Amino acid sequence: MLLQPAQRTKLDESDDRLFYDFPRFVTHVDEGFIQQLTDLYQERLQPHSRILDLMSSWVSHLPEEIEFEHVEGHGLNEEELARNPRLNHYFVQNLNQKQLLPLPDQSFAAVLIAVSVQYLQLPEAVFAEIYRILKPGGICIVSFSNRMFYQKAIQAWRDSSEAERVELVKGYFAAIPGFGPAEVIMRPSQVPSFLQMLGMGGGDPFYAVIGQRQG
Repeated sequence: MLLQPAQRTKLDESDDRLFYDFPRFVTHVDEGFIQQLTDLYQERLQPHSRILDLMSSWVSHLPEEIEFEHVEGHGLNEEELARNPRLNHYFVQNLNQKQLLPLPDQSFAAVLIAVSVQYLQLPEAVFAEIYRILKPGGICIVSFSNRMFYQKAIQAWRDSSEAERVELVKGYFAAIPGFGPAEVIMRPSQVPSFLQMLGMGGGDPFYAVIGQRQG
């Protein structure tokens, strides 16, 4: 088992739908992180392909100059998703209660999870679904920084260092037969973490773990 039951727990165990009921039209990372993420999408996503933006919000950080065949959105706040101009369609679903996605097998070229993976309590089941809906050769890009809603992040994430969180996400991919070895991009902040928490310069660290469906 990848995670022990205690590692899946949250400080706030109330229904996630209640926590996300009020829309938050803000970005949860700084402009430097957002630019790095958009640049990564520019490099790795194929024009005129089908994209799933999993655990999305009112903005997807996709490159403006790339046209996609279809961008499907998923999240917990319908008002935020309705505001997102890049989504062709979206659905609301609590992945900690229901992991099966209402999407066909092998129907997407890429799945994106931006600054949200820390909230998954059953990541193995969710990543199995990601594998199911990816086309052969399709990719999943999981990006994160050091920020989080602390009370809603799982214990395994809260108690880990940034490097350990990278290994945790690599483990999510490795738990699903059929994903190749995950690629990692690590750009930690050069500023001590306690100064980052005080907002004293340095910019958000940028991490991305990329898995590809084999075959």
